[in-house]
Amino acid sequence: MNMKKTVFVLTVVWALTGQAGLFAQTPTAQEILAFVDGNGVYESIQYDGEMIIEIGSRKTVKTMKVWARGTTDSFIEFTNSSDRGAKYLKTKGSLRAWTPDVERVVVITGKDRFMGSDLSFEDTMENGALTERYDAALTGTETYNGRQCWVLELKVKPSRTESYPKRRLWIDTATHDLLHYELYALSGAVSKEYSILRVEEIGGRRFPVELEVRDRTRQNSKTSFIMRNIRIDEPIPDSVFSEQNLR
Repeated sequence: MNMKKTVFVLTVVWALTGQAGLFAQTPTAQEILAFVDGNGVYESIQYDGEMIIEIGSRKTVKTMKVWARGTTDSFIEFTNSSDRGAKYLKTKGSLRAWTPDVERVVVITGKDRFMGSDLSFEDTMENGALTERYDAALTGTETYNGRQCWVLELKVKPSRTESYPKRRLWIDTATHDLLHYELYALSGAVSKEYSILRVEEIGGRRFPVELEVRDRTRQNSKTSFIMRNIRIDEPIPDSVFSEQNLR
């Protein structure tokens, strides 16, 4: 079967975890990164999502249904009362939105925040294997939340242009779960950081079902994301990823 890598709206979901006991000895940076990429390979994913946005003392909860297929197609429909009917469709590198108050399809571009969260629309569009986009170096081991981790430093390949030219990843040496990672801006400062809060075994994979995102350019802010009722590799009709469905 020709398997493809699926990337949903949150850039972190597709390459986060591993399986214990894969490596007999300390692997190279390239081997670790290839495994992080490879563990996210599946044809499709469907789930119910909950996004909790906290800015200072204000807390907003949004719920959604998500369908994604391959590297090119995803569809999100918000179901919470204040956003009910808002939809986002990603196909072939283009992100479009429809909301009940506007009642027309809008093409989304730029670095605007996704529904007021710590993610930008640009983050939601990112896809592709890290091994194809970055060169990796194993800088050593560190303890993260009491767990021994390999630390990888990724720098963008000379032939590529990326929103984040540098990344750092903390990967558990025992479970090979990716526990935490940082995204760096062109200035060299940390722009965003992601932490995996909970992992479950789904379809033979250790899959991240709860994570937290912090935009370091915004004070007292974080966005948590929870995935429920996850279904992997089940067929999704082409009609889901159509502009007619968006409308």
